Amino acid sequence: MLPDVTKALRWLQQQPQLLTGIGRGIERESLRVRADGSLSEQGHPIALGSALTHDWIITDFAESLMEFVTPVDRDIPHLLTFLRDLHRHVAKNIGDERLWPFSIPGTITDTETIALAEYGSSNLGRMKHIYRQGLKHRYGSLMQVISGIHYNFSLPTAFWEARALADNDTRPVQEIASDGYLRLIRNYYRFGWIIPYLFGASPAVCESFLGDNPVSKTMESDGQGARWFPYATSLRLSDLGYTNKSQSGLEISFNSLDEYVAGLKRAIATPSDAYENMGLFDAQQRRIQLNTNVLQIENELYAPIRPKRVIRRGEAPSDALKRGGIEYIEVRSLDINPFSATGISEEQVRFLDLFLIWCALIDSPEMDQAQLSFVKGNWNTVILEGRRPGLKLKAECGQQDFSLQEAGSALFDGLVSIAKILDQGEDTAYQTTCQTLGGMITDPESTYSGKILSVIKQEGFIGSGITLAENYRQALRQEPLEILNADIFAEKAAESITEQQNIEASDTLSFEEYLASRKG
Repeated sequence: MLPDVTKALRWLQQQPQLLTGIGRGIERESLRVRADGSLSEQGHPIALGSALTHDWIITDFAESLMEFVTPVDRDIPHLLTFLRDLHRHVAKNIGDERLWPFSIPGTITDTETIALAEYGSSNLGRMKHIYRQGLKHRYGSLMQVISGIHYNFSLPTAFWEARALADNDTRPVQEIASDGYLRLIRNYYRFGWIIPYLFGASPAVCESFLGDNPVSKTMESDGQGARWFPYATSLRLSDLGYTNKSQSGLEISFNSLDEYVAGLKRAIATPSDAYENMGLFDAQQRRIQLNTNVLQIENELYAPIRPKRVIRRGEAPSDALKRGGIEYIEVRSLDINPFSATGISEEQVRFLDLFLIWCALIDSPEMDQAQLSFVKGNWNTVILEGRRPGLKLKAECGQQDFSLQEAGSALFDGLVSIAKILDQGEDTAYQTTCQTLGGMITDPESTYSGKILSVIKQEGFIGSGITLAENYRQALRQEPLEILNADIFAEKAAESITEQQNIEASDTLSFEEYLASRKG
């Protein structure tokens, strides 16, 4: 049912210091909304700085879709306090607006009111805006304002060096780490369904989100605008949410770094008949997409997890990976946690540490496209029916199907062993996390999706969102900053505006020349 992690655990128990210095970063997306839950139509507040160049506070698809980005941190309380300081500062600088606490947006009756993010007049800024024009025309604006959490994770170099020594692997540590992260990613695809099970928090949507989608007739309803599937965990990850069927034919491999990079390169060079028919320009000769390939740029690839490396200015993500190998992984399958003002909790961070270490330790056979498609089926089952009593998941290689509860309990047995290694001295934070979340395996209604669906059934989708948003707004506005301060935020905003102006002043090419220079 699950791989045996005993041998790897014995190795790690002998060298617990190898887990000292785990790198973590959080990117939280959230929509700015009015008091009634409707989408803000105001531009990105100038007091927050430039969305193009600010390090911590930017925008994603739309002007109203904010993104909070923490630096890499090796201390969990510090990381979460930094993230909360960003939220405190924003709450005090967006007037009467507040942050929507759900991944799925509230009432949006006219998608044309969703203003695409603006980044100034520079070629870089225009490219980012036109990329979003392409997303709008390809997939629709509504899908693009679904919010989520990205969790960035890296293991210390010493961990990979010790693994190489244990395996008598004499290759450069950069290659060993890249292979190790790809092993982690393959296991994430195999067993990552545990994340929407535990933390999926979008079992319901506002019916305005569905439009005329016939699936709405198969969903339960409160008659007040909320619709849901009774056992769903994360509709954000379903075909109703942030998915892209047009990319289903891309054969992206996670068996080696060369194969992964080649797959990305192939995707951004593969023409699409559908996007060709859209054209590059509208009737007024304004660009509506960067190109007509399956992917405009590599970041358009939809995936629950990605291998990453910090890029240099103007560098494509695949070129960064080819240059220096995989530096960290980005987990992208987390819904906004509606029970947290910052969209994520400490127990989630600690669980992700445990689970990702487990994925890095266990064996991970290579996966062809058929196997990758097969394991995605278990994700879809959990996404739509994860809380169904007695739910069965499919086993690979013709083995007997297994219950989610059995697999989840076996997984937590391994996680508890890792938790004991991570907890130092009298600290039991990781073990407490296992105890709390482990209880959700046998009690599906105590999962995030079970708890938030109960709230939505009582207060409605919009009503519960408004209540949570207002409660968090009041709390954040009243709390003092702990790590950062007003002077730091003011300086950061001013620096970002100056940097944007410098980028605009340094342009020497026309936009079409600039775009052509970036090809290949």
